[in-house]
Amino acid sequence: MEELNYLVIEGAIGAGKTTLAQLLADRSGASLLLEQAEENPFLADFYKDRKRYAFQTQVYFLLSRFKQQQGLLERDLFHTRLICDYLFWKDRIFASVNLSQKELYLYERILPILEKNIPRPDLVVYLQTSAGILLGKIKGKGRDFEKNLDLEYLSLLVESYNHFFFHYDLSPLLVVKNDNLDLQKNPKQLEELMKAIREHRGGTRYYVPET
Repeated sequence: MEELNYLVIEGAIGAGKTTLAQLLADRSGASLLLEQAEENPFLADFYKDRKRYAFQTQVYFLLSRFKQQQGLLERDLFHTRLICDYLFWKDRIFASVNLSQKELYLYERILPILEKNIPRPDLVVYLQTSAGILLGKIKGKGRDFEKNLDLEYLSLLVESYNHFFFHYDLSPLLVVKNDNLDLQKNPKQLEELMKAIREHRGGTRYYVPET
């Protein structure tokens, strides 16, 4: 991982992005940038009434992510290592799933202005996870604001994630089949995944871990 100065971990809600980012940062000595999702003041209301609060929630996330990413421009990403638990461009995924046609039209007018100077990662690791597994992990966390998430919404989200990353070409991509990963309890899986990350050189690669 020494050659990767800017590594991004992605995946749908409950995929384990933050856990993997933290484990990799601990192992590599890299700095860690985490999305502050729970600071969104509209998020709890969104989970109660997604249609009513989708636009406010989306715009807050967009501007929050933009502010964090602009802070990266002040860092020397060529000489310091950084691991982030979200990809700025994934914002489009949630916009496409949650916004109405009129809201999406306005969102698409804002986004190109913000994404011009966003730094691109050296590698994105996408934790591809089935909706049923995500739902189980979310319920296991027991966070109140996520308790209203259902399998139908998560299935739509997974489909949108898969479509987005099937067409993704902004940086090298490692797609990791995540359903049977337990990186905290299985150190061997973590070591093998780190090896796959180190050896990835370009384009898109699909990685299925041993169970």
